[in-house]
Amino acid sequence: MKLLLTGFDPFGGEKVNPALEVVKGIQDKIGNIEICKLEIPTVFYKSIDTILAKAEEFKPDCILAIGQAGGRFQITIERIGININDARIEDNEKNQPIDTKIYEDGENAYFSNLPIKAMMKELIDAKIPTAISNTAGTFVCNHILYAIMYHIQKNNIAKQGGFIHIPYLPEQVMDKPTMPYMEKSRMIQGIKLAISVIEKYTADLKLIGGNEH
Repeated sequence: MKLLLTGFDPFGGEKVNPALEVVKGIQDKIGNIEICKLEIPTVFYKSIDTILAKAEEFKPDCILAIGQAGGRFQITIERIGININDARIEDNEKNQPIDTKIYEDGENAYFSNLPIKAMMKELIDAKIPTAISNTAGTFVCNHILYAIMYHIQKNNIAKQGGFIHIPYLPEQVMDKPTMPYMEKSRMIQGIKLAISVIEKYTADLKLIGGNEH
């Protein structure tokens, strides 16, 4: 099995992006999964173009994107990407699309087809705070999740795809004293476990993972 694992470059004034740092910490093979690691720009459309180019070369079975979610204290496995760009801040090339569709011919939303509940269980069993998220936001993270699943459906760039958000690193919250964070080593452990689950489960588990708001 071949997995394309992506992480964004720093954005929003941050000097590092935990997503990229964690991706760098993942080995090239987990079980029988061959992993290709890719840095992608925090830029609308250029980010997905970068993924598509690498997917054409690497021909992955699965694409898993990792992103920063400052303010979240858990690793959050995303369930769904929606067909909207609505940027609260500019991306790294000063684009700020507001209320635009990602793809005009796309569905309103696409669900990840990874075993997200099984991932959640395995990480929680390993004492890593983890939850299912039902919103990837409306910035470049959601943009990427939606676009990955769009291209899986439309162009068969892979069989499976999904997105995982991770918290800030400790060094990012030195001037944000009330902001949650997670140690890099723990996040690397969590992403390794999540990747191993992709190979382990051919169907997802039926577990409670919803929320009230």
